[in-house]
Amino acid sequence: MFSKVIIAEDIDGLNFAVKQALRELDIPEEEMDYAKYCDDALLKIKGALQNNTPYELLITDLSFKEDYRKETQKLHSGEDLILAVKKEQPNIKVIAFSIEDRPYRIKSLFEKYEIDAFVMKGRNSIPELKQAITTVFESDKKYISPNLSHVLQDKTANEIDAYDLDLIKQLSLGITQDEMEAKFKELGITPNSKSTIEKRINKLKINFKANNTVHLIAIAKDLGLV
Repeated sequence: MFSKVIIAEDIDGLNFAVKQALRELDIPEEEMDYAKYCDDALLKIKGALQNNTPYELLITDLSFKEDYRKETQKLHSGEDLILAVKKEQPNIKVIAFSIEDRPYRIKSLFEKYEIDAFVMKGRNSIPELKQAITTVFESDKKYISPNLSHVLQDKTANEIDAYDLDLIKQLSLGITQDEMEAKFKELGITPNSKSTIEKRINKLKINFKANNTVHLIAIAKDLGLV
């Protein structure tokens, strides 16, 4: 089992619950550490590396209250922390522990941020967290809360690319389809012809089963695309 774990979580009650789960897995309490702010978690991870006593597992929330040291805060979310930690220690195991339930955001955690497990906070979160820790330790398999297992099989998110995300973002900001060509030219986004933009928006409507552009934006927001 993991011998050294760090928890990034800003709610004391949840910190206690996570620590209890670790105790039940026979992880020594003196080898557990926690941080309420992402920047503090990163500093501890860097320090452990310098002392040749690296953490083996990071359990992190995704949303954090703003650091009281606003002027020095560099990391604002669990995603920021994961990216920063992976640069310092690419082989560390990462479990995201969050209330997040938007499919696209969860999928991106596995694909872009290369996490090892995602556990959704809720009624069964502690048993699921214990299962996630065991799975990640014993194998290279990914773990996701059972009620979210469909997320990794959802092909819709795989059918969109950065260009589609730019389109959706501009639509959500109030740029109309007719204005999109000029906006894309201004932003240096290509292709930016009216016909290409029209075809892409129609394709997105079909993929997401949207009745119109407003409906498309609403669905995209529900999925965490914007």
